[in-house]
Amino acid sequence: MQITGLGISHHCLCSSDVNPVSKYSNFTGKRDSVENFCFGKSGKEHPERMEAHISISHSQIGSRSSAVLGIPFAYQLRSQVRHPQKCVISNASNTFKDEVLSSSNGKGLRGKLNKVVLAYSGGLDTSVIVPWLKENYGCEVVCFTADVGQGDMELDGLEKKAKASGASQLVVRDLKEEFVKDYIYPCVRAGAIYERKYLLGTSMARPVIAKAMVDVAKEVGADAVSHGCTGKGNDQVRFELSFFALNPALNVVVPWREWDIMGREDAIEYAKKHNVPVPVSRKSIYSRDRNLWHLSHEGDILEDPANEPNKDMYMMSVDPVDAPNEPEYVEMGIVSGVPVSVNGKEMTPASLLSLLNDIGGKHGIGRIDMVENRLVGMKSRGVYETPGGTILNAAVRELESLTLDRDTMQVKDSLALKYAELVYAGRWFDPLRESMDAFMEKITETTTGSVTLKLYKGSIMVASRTSPNSLYREDISSFETGDIYNQADAAGFIRLYGLPTRVRSMLERGM
Repeated sequence: MQITGLGISHHCLCSSDVNPVSKYSNFTGKRDSVENFCFGKSGKEHPERMEAHISISHSQIGSRSSAVLGIPFAYQLRSQVRHPQKCVISNASNTFKDEVLSSSNGKGLRGKLNKVVLAYSGGLDTSVIVPWLKENYGCEVVCFTADVGQGDMELDGLEKKAKASGASQLVVRDLKEEFVKDYIYPCVRAGAIYERKYLLGTSMARPVIAKAMVDVAKEVGADAVSHGCTGKGNDQVRFELSFFALNPALNVVVPWREWDIMGREDAIEYAKKHNVPVPVSRKSIYSRDRNLWHLSHEGDILEDPANEPNKDMYMMSVDPVDAPNEPEYVEMGIVSGVPVSVNGKEMTPASLLSLLNDIGGKHGIGRIDMVENRLVGMKSRGVYETPGGTILNAAVRELESLTLDRDTMQVKDSLALKYAELVYAGRWFDPLRESMDAFMEKITETTTGSVTLKLYKGSIMVASRTSPNSLYREDISSFETGDIYNQADAAGFIRLYGLPTRVRSMLERGM
């Protein structure tokens, strides 16, 4: 007898004269039907009870529910009852994968997608996502990797890894210049800093990657995109809001919210079962994210905010204690709030930032240790290295002290908080952020000039700042008597400015 359900064939061998097919002719293959077939609706022993062993393991077919179809497709049931009559229902594990992929007209366990573009790093998680997508959605998988300055070592051998995992191809895009010019520089111009410290390194990188994924999906004719973010972090939101904004017709598949792979060992076991080469590398005790702007560290001893980070954890910057004993001066050229040159040499955005990373890292610049409020509600502790970015932010802020008046600076600073919040929350393509960006671009039109910074053992000090649009007038600000500012005028100003304070005090005293 053959029972079909869930797109899987189960073979049942019964040593009874009872004809289970005729008696249970309404069997559908769903979970309640399986239970009724083997045990009866009452759940009590009776003459027709069979001993059943139904084993459809999570490790073989996935778990929980489908993000595309929204219903469970996998379960596990193991029950036994004592009776001489015996029925064993099981799957043929050695042909499981072939049966799944060939059943239901090529559909996977959770439905059917044509082609999926997967954000791919070559690590263990994304390597097992490739066969998981093929198995569960019966689809072709196109791996996509964005070069946002994470380093050549992370890009080496990716195509071979991707195809060995079952991908049809790997698409790699160099996004470094676009990343810095169109995502980092607007945030620098806006002065966007999340919760007083975080310079948004990961937050800025996700939308540029997501945009490229949507472009690739259009090029290859994909109907879905997928990423390897977990369900506890911010990145899942950043990717998916970008997908929604740029192409709401795309399906989004998120394995970490569907499968039963709970950790590294589960992933390794799944990889072995599907003949996926397990990446051979020393597993870092930290969770890291690197791009041209920063390097973040989370996990291990950092999960306790009371612990000081280990000295050998840092990779982009030296310990300030070990930095050179002589300071280094760096002159930054800025046009309309955007950096354009270092020490008089004009450079492309990515090249400029890369150079500043080297200079800043050498002097221990840009180390931040903070406890932040994640978008999903929890607090997390992270340590960030942003040497070049810290220099850029300091230079632009100092030049603004010359070019912006008091009210404009205060409004800009207040909006910068909301701007940073939007970027952190993955709302890069939101009309509100775009409108705020237009404001930032307009009010920084005159922020042009140069700033010289002094770098020394982790600190940044301003040596000089100049601008052709400076609102600073030495002839006005000088303590010497001048023709423009008459100190005697201050008396009338103070009387008028302080009038509300004086009136309130008179009321309190009955005057």
